[in-house]
Amino acid sequence: MARRDGPIRRPLERGKTAIRGLRGAITFLTQLPVPRAGADASERDWNAFRTTPAAFPLVGWLVGGLTALVFVLGDGVPDATVAFGYLLAVYLVTGINHLDGVADAGDALVVHGDSEHRRHVLKDTTTGVGALLAVVMVLVGVALAGFTLSGAPLLVAVAIVLAAEVGAKTGLALIACGGRAAHEGFGAQFTASLTPRQAISPLAIGVPVIALSWPSPIAALTFAGALTGTALTWWWARRRLRGVTGDVFGAANEVSRLLGLYLGVIAWTLW
Repeated sequence: MARRDGPIRRPLERGKTAIRGLRGAITFLTQLPVPRAGADASERDWNAFRTTPAAFPLVGWLVGGLTALVFVLGDGVPDATVAFGYLLAVYLVTGINHLDGVADAGDALVVHGDSEHRRHVLKDTTTGVGALLAVVMVLVGVALAGFTLSGAPLLVAVAIVLAAEVGAKTGLALIACGGRAAHEGFGAQFTASLTPRQAISPLAIGVPVIALSWPSPIAALTFAGALTGTALTWWWARRRLRGVTGDVFGAANEVSRLLGLYLGVIAWTLW
């Protein structure tokens, strides 16, 4: 009996782990409420998320779909109002934890010193000029992208918003699977649990977003722009911090979304 149950039980367990991983990803990457059962459900969801990289782009689809509703519902509304609505929607859905990573990375970017000193700056609670500039640039950049997209055809705007968000989250999955942690901390929670081979599943879930604007390459270029943002942040972290940290994950998310949005906007103006 045990042998007959084994092949059935294993897929069921994998399915449960995937669901828990998705719940953990939604909890970490968004502000959306997640129903749970049991006192230790939150810890089990987090542990499952650490080993389920496919949950990253799935949350990207969710966040992108929710924030794109601003453009769907904003037909006939002034462009500036739609832009502010998009900015508000992004951070109401995702929260500001990732912006904290932008702020810390901004300070570490402008400071002089070796990797150890820069990592110390990441942990410093003092807000410097680099942090303020980085956060303002991200917020203004997202708002201006929303302003431009409010004048685009609805399907184009939705495709760009979705592709930027899915691309950003896919990028986080790639960092989790292939990155090396700078120290024992949040980043190590993922990098110690995943391997480069596990990047296949998040790519399989994320890449189909490029079909949203087919035959136009707008969505594909948006997705590529988001991954470029990931690559640049990752490269900087490896060079200046000697690895990734929780702040690097947060900064990569924001930079990737921003580059994706702007490459999508540029692609729309050209095609």
